Amino acid sequence: MSSLPLRSAVDKSHTWNAESVFATPEAWSAEVDSILADLPKLKQYEGRLKEGASVLADAFAAFEELNLRAYRTYMYAGFAYSVDTTDQSAAGMAGKAQGMFGQVAGAGAFLNPELLSIGQDTLTQWIKAEPRLAVYGQFIENLFRKQAHVRSGEVEEILGMLSDPFGGPSQTASMLTNADMKIPSVQDEAGNVIELEESAIWKLMSEEDRALRQKSWENYHATLLSYKNTLATNLANSIKQNVFLSRVRKHENALEMMLYENNIPVSVFHNLLATFKKHLPIWYKYFEVRRKALGVEALQPYDMWAPLTKDRVKIPYQKAVEHIAEGLLPMGKDYVGILRNGALEERWVDVYPNKGKRTGAFSWGAPGTHPFIMMSYTDEIFSLSTLAHELGHSMHSYLTWQNQPLVYAEYSLFAAEVASNFHQAMVRAHLLQSNPDKNFQIAVIEEAMANFYRYFFIMPTLARFELETHTRVENGQPLTADSLINLMADLFSEGFGGKVEVNREHVGMTWSRFSHLFSDYYVYAYATGIAGAHALAKRVLSGEPNAVENYFGFLKAGSSLYPLDALKRAGVDLTTPAPVDAAFEVMADYVDRLEKLLA
Repeated sequence: MSSLPLRSAVDKSHTWNAESVFATPEAWSAEVDSILADLPKLKQYEGRLKEGASVLADAFAAFEELNLRAYRTYMYAGFAYSVDTTDQSAAGMAGKAQGMFGQVAGAGAFLNPELLSIGQDTLTQWIKAEPRLAVYGQFIENLFRKQAHVRSGEVEEILGMLSDPFGGPSQTASMLTNADMKIPSVQDEAGNVIELEESAIWKLMSEEDRALRQKSWENYHATLLSYKNTLATNLANSIKQNVFLSRVRKHENALEMMLYENNIPVSVFHNLLATFKKHLPIWYKYFEVRRKALGVEALQPYDMWAPLTKDRVKIPYQKAVEHIAEGLLPMGKDYVGILRNGALEERWVDVYPNKGKRTGAFSWGAPGTHPFIMMSYTDEIFSLSTLAHELGHSMHSYLTWQNQPLVYAEYSLFAAEVASNFHQAMVRAHLLQSNPDKNFQIAVIEEAMANFYRYFFIMPTLARFELETHTRVENGQPLTADSLINLMADLFSEGFGGKVEVNREHVGMTWSRFSHLFSDYYVYAYATGIAGAHALAKRVLSGEPNAVENYFGFLKAGSSLYPLDALKRAGVDLTTPAPVDAAFEVMADYVDRLEKLLA
């Protein structure tokens, strides 16, 4: 029986540096209790902001201090739960943290309504008069930009308190698919029994044994189908919550609400989907190249990650860190030194898979902590790319926290996916240039196409799914398991263009595999992110004047600039379809090179 190790059996050197945040879970629990006890220190300013600039500065300080403490404790509990969803104490911590976070949000809900009642002119004068307020110019400007959608203090307090119960669908989906759901095991060609944990199943999708891939895929999706009504109801409730919030905040729809938050026109979203559909023939060609290379009569979804050569490239974790560091040398030795130290010495990364570990990968931290990474490294080039991606997020966070005050210490998801994909583009270019071996070249392009497949095929398809499901709810139409499955199957069938066989029930459950859909209208940002990333990487690699400095300006900006403005300063304009078109040209070149290598 081949199985993943228990969390307790994982070498500590390969786990995230939890003790650098809180020495023990007991210390964490004491801090949660302390935060709740300190809520009155923030509430004391409710109704008093109009008293003057000094009181406002004191209120801002109290608000930021409490929120930073809350975010650190929330991150600690969430990360502990993510690396082992079977740990009941960690699950309890995550629930306690979410409840605490909702109370903090509710306690500070008076801030924006009171600021709006004071007026922008008065606040501008106060900012000039009180040095402690000087940093808040962009924050105030952004607040008054959103003025029409900020409700009364009482309503805002209720909306803040809703963050806890509204987190229910996401938590339920995670608990079901990561902890409770049991996928039937499979046997490989040698007769070895393999347990199908979701965090490890995608490694099997890159195995040469097609029968193993097929059985793993079928067992996984059949298990998801057995919970289809629960999963569908859960997602439908999340979508209804989004629509509810958009109406409470007086937006036209949920799409406008989510993009409005970061001052992004809805045209950016629609441009992406239109450009994606225009370039589907590039995907059709790739699917045909892959089918011929695998020598199969019909390409199946579980063939998308199958190796195209028998000589597999194996890259241990430490070697992967070195490859990534070498690829990023154009960014300077200081940048590379911070990255290498974080990945190898300071334990930013929770490296390997274990029982109960969440599927996927993410970067998460807070000012004052390391920018931690959760992943399941498997010594494959795909894992190298995932590590590069997440280190892009982590370096973005690191430089933002080093250069911005707390009010601008977070950046948008729209900007985040540029930094992560930038790393992958840079490292991929280095690998292709540094090793001419044919099998290595094929492996690098395979990984590149797998990345494009995820971000430039699956994510735009999920974005189309999001738009349609939200529109249906906004029009009063119900969402059922069968309607979600049929919609998803239709969208993938169009995307595959007859080049890939579609088991409608299995492909139709794709939506249930992506927790991203609980972050409303997020998935489209992967596609705009990969487009912006390749445009910026091209500037750096071609040696354009100030390209590196301008990119650092983007990384350091945090939310002190709107994301589109920060990217324009770095050298890319995502308000037009041009970067998306250019990224499809990069992908088309990969397809052509792959076809020649395989020939």
